[in-house]
Amino acid sequence: MKFATVKNEKGKWIGIVNEEGSHVLPLQEIHEKMGGENFFSSDMIEAISLGDKFLQEAEKTVQWVRDNKLESEHYLPLSSVELLAPIPRPGKNIFCVGKNYAEHAIEMGSKEDIPEHVMVFTKAPTTVTAHEQEILTHSELTEQLDYEGELAVVIGKKGKGIKREEALDYVFGYTIINDVTARDLQARHKQFFIGKSLDTTCPMGPWIVHKSTIANPNQLDIKTTVNGEVRQDSNTENFIFPVEEVISVLSQGMTLEPGDIIATGTPAGVGKGFKPPRFLKAGDTIEISVEGIGTLRNTVTN
Repeated sequence: MKFATVKNEKGKWIGIVNEEGSHVLPLQEIHEKMGGENFFSSDMIEAISLGDKFLQEAEKTVQWVRDNKLESEHYLPLSSVELLAPIPRPGKNIFCVGKNYAEHAIEMGSKEDIPEHVMVFTKAPTTVTAHEQEILTHSELTEQLDYEGELAVVIGKKGKGIKREEALDYVFGYTIINDVTARDLQARHKQFFIGKSLDTTCPMGPWIVHKSTIANPNQLDIKTTVNGEVRQDSNTENFIFPVEEVISVLSQGMTLEPGDIIATGTPAGVGKGFKPPRFLKAGDTIEISVEGIGTLRNTVTN
């Protein structure tokens, strides 16, 4: 199932996107037509926090529409609504794994830069923007705006000290993130946070795919294009640290909570890795596709 946060003239709500990715079902509206209570929150974090009950009620709602052959009546074209980021305002910073593909670590330095331990930084919640929304150039601050296509993990239940072999039990689903980075700010401040936390530098979406539809998050094709040109083309099987290990490491001494987001790292092919570098400029369109999830598309603007 694909869970989206949507906005139209009726306000903000959570919907289920059909298999083709063309239409969305407003869960609470249909649930009320079924005679149900006011169950579905408009807030994705609150919904995820309900655990299995949320998934069960969503499945029942979809099945009721299918059984009554009401798909054409109740599924709305995505073109008629606004897709927000699936979690428009995360409850805490987005966790990001650095240099999780060996080839990316090498393009950013050398073989000596391949990490031995999970490398983590964060992006501020205010960085988040949605599919098809603009990425600001912040040209008054940076001349080196770069893209990073990444698989992102959305945590589904509270956990601490999670064992690696149990880590995927704590996942709700997966989405896509563009970890846009101001490389010059990153270098100037000798740390990642400022260069990673400019407004609009965390496009996310277009939806969250429930973990039940992803057999193995460590075996997904991932591709990034800029203006149609392939820049990144890899598979998450090339992770240095697989999803299970990342979750386990983060949870040692720190509590993970429903709605927490983990960006798992980017493959080789970022703009800084080219000689000369190929940074983003106004008018560029970035598309990041991850197998089993879909495509996140955004355009850079002044």
